[in-house]
Order: sequence, then structure tokens, then C-alpha cells
Amino acid sequence: MTRPLPGAVVTPDGHPTTTTTATATATYVFAVCHGCDPAVLTGLAGQAAGAPVRLLRFGSLEAVVQDVPAEMFGEEALRERLANRAELEHCARVHHAVVAAAAGRAPTLPLPLATLYLSDERARAALREDENRFRSVMGRIAGRVEWGVKVYAAPGRPPPTRPERTGPTATAAAAATATATAQTTTTLTATAAPETTSAARTNTRPGHAYLDRARGARRAREERQEAGLNAAASVDRALRDIAVAGRRLRSHDTGVTGAGRVQLLNAAYLVEKGREADLLGAVELLRTSPGYERVELEVTGPWVPYSFVDGGDLDADQ
Repeated sequence: MTRPLPGAVVTPDGHPTTTTTATATATYVFAVCHGCDPAVLTGLAGQAAGAPVRLLRFGSLEAVVQDVPAEMFGEEALRERLANRAELEHCARVHHAVVAAAAGRAPTLPLPLATLYLSDERARAALREDENRFRSVMGRIAGRVEWGVKVYAAPGRPPPTRPERTGPTATAAAAATATATAQTTTTLTATAAPETTSAARTNTRPGHAYLDRARGARRAREERQEAGLNAAASVDRALRDIAVAGRRLRSHDTGVTGAGRVQLLNAAYLVEKGREADLLGAVELLRTSPGYERVELEVTGPWVPYSFVDGGDLDADQ
């Protein structure tokens, strides 16, 4: 797939150039589609006020494009603009608005933010080289949408319990637990006096008490982390049974998610249109199941399948 450097105006062979003039324009490419109605693009603002969003034919496909000022979309200028969070969010929002409009009417393959070429002719030549790949990907995502699911370890809740087990293994585990509990009770009863002496001795040695508390807190953290990761893995397995494909993405740190919200799962699922209720129902069932008390599930979508343009089933840190 064509992958120009982010923010760079590129030639057909992929080499960026910074030679522009105040009146020059570049061709910004939002997406590739097949059989899109030009009318759905009418009135879209795109990335440049006053310039229409339009279709550019290449081979048997069309690119959704717009003329943008080259001086504002050159490599350096765009890097500075996108370093500003508000500007980045604005550019991403209008990019998505155009892609979503096209995807609402025709099979559409979104291209990365800030995919630019020096002219229509160069865009057409470069895109034509990837025409077969574009058609293959559009065939895979046609009639499907992307849903995003995130799992967070939420603070301030009771530690989670493990999901209940059934069958012979669960019975054996319950019997073993009952036996261990009885043994523990017997031991404590038989040694009550020595424990009292030990407690009194601990009270006279505050350093030991501090170490015990620290070890207990560490064990509790480890148990919560393990339970949270197990819950996240269960969510992923359950949703992959519904989805056509799934992809685990790089987790966000607390600078993005917020203080105290540790992200345990950041995943995207490619789902057939019409199965949205199945996915949402599965998430709701998981939310109320034993073992998920200390995690939060967040669902977003449906989206154009951005995460599945480069391969569907790969679990990748992106």
C-alpha cells in the first residue's frame, strides 16, 4: 500500500520534496473507493476551506481527494501544526468526516492522515501501482465495520473474584479449598496462645509490622493486576468469536487515559454489519459476570475499518 511519509508532499517514487510556492497546491488523498457517488462529497469542508472534495479516477477505482495549499501541508509546516493537539484533533476529525461520507455509499479504504502528492497526475500514477492491493482489501472489509473495545483496571473497587468454574475440575477445587480451610481453622485454634504472644511481640517491633503491610499491599496489587489481565484476555476471546477478525493495538498510558486508569486491553474488531447487537450484548454480559468487578469496559463504533487496511488478524503494537 502506498505510504508516503506523514506530512510530506511526495513524488510517485515516495521521495519527499519541500520545494513549494505560495500559490502551489498539493493533492490530499483521504481514501480509495469503488463506485462512490460524487454527490455525497458535496459540501464537505475537508482540510482546506473553499476547495471541493472530489473524486479522482485511477484504473477501476476512485480516490477521494482535495486540493490543499502546499505551503501549509509541506513536511515542516504540517509537522508544526500537528504538534499542536487541538490542530491534530481537528485534522483527524475532518479527515474522518470525509472518509465516513464516502464509506456510507461505497466500499471505501481509508488512507492515513496527511497522505499527499504534488499533483493529481502523480497521485493517480502512485495509486494505480497499488490498485490490485486496494481491491483485495476492499473486498475483505466490504459489508463490515470496526468496533473498538478497551478494558481498564479501575481503582476504588473491591478486588475481583475469579470467574466461577464448573465440572469435575471445579468440584475438586472446591473440595481442596474446603479441606484447606478446615485445616487452617484447626491450626489456628490449636495455636491461639502462641499467636497472641507473636502479636504482642510484633506490636513491640513496628518495623516488622510495616514490612508485613508492604508485602500484603504488594500481593494485593499483583493479584488485582493478574485478575484484570485475565478478565481482559477473556473479553478478547469472547469478542473474537463474534468478529471476523481482531487486532490488539498498543495500550495507552495514563497520560492519555487519565490518572489511575490503567489500560489492560486496546483492541479493534472487524464485525459483519448486522452483528452489532451480538457484540454489544456480549460486552454487556461480560460487564455483569463474576470476575469483572474491578475492570471497566469501553466500546466505541461503528467505525470505518481503519485498523484492518494492512492485514486483519495480526495482533500488533502499532
